[in-house]
Amino acid sequence: MLEHLVTLIAAFVIATISGLGYLGIVLLMAIESACIPLPSEVIMPFAGYLVFTGRFDLLLAATAGALGCNLGSAAAYAVGYFGGRPLVERWGRYVLMSHRDLDLVDRFFVRYGGITVFLCRVLPVVRTFIALPAGIARMPQLRFHVYTFVGSWIWCYVLAYIGFRLGERWHSDPALRQAFHDFHAVIIGVLAVLAAWYVWRHWKQRMPVQNRGRVP
Repeated sequence: MLEHLVTLIAAFVIATISGLGYLGIVLLMAIESACIPLPSEVIMPFAGYLVFTGRFDLLLAATAGALGCNLGSAAAYAVGYFGGRPLVERWGRYVLMSHRDLDLVDRFFVRYGGITVFLCRVLPVVRTFIALPAGIARMPQLRFHVYTFVGSWIWCYVLAYIGFRLGERWHSDPALRQAFHDFHAVIIGVLAVLAAWYVWRHWKQRMPVQNRGRVP
């Protein structure tokens, strides 16, 4: 099943970028930054491969990726900013978010400030979800977008550069293609495991609360 999912995601990424060019990178990275786990580890290396073929420019590809990150993050940030605690307090139980999660977010941003966003933007997996808690913590928007763009540009450039440097071996080295395929499978597998762990952890915490509310 994971094999099939990796193939579908890779095909979607390739078709989108091949058909839309830089705009495809922007759209895909916007999806990835709007709390939807579409791995940038698949998107940007393929963009880097197109740099190798001469279709893209490396700096423009990285910039398109960073702009997409800002675009998608703006939507997730707005949900957290304007919904904030009331949104989570009212609907959070349906997505297994608790008051404890909100308190952790507030304390984290109070302690570490905007650098949190920058650091998370250069980390796999967690970078996808940082915009929502930044909005809930009401981080200043200008600072949020500056840190998002800078951190995302570095991340996108590194991934695209890897794709560019490996481009000449893409068709001549079957082991390389298999390694990239395995890498993508690992990333998607990690996302699935983290999602399962999150659901299990929060559901386990939720059960005692539900049981206390029942009358024997």
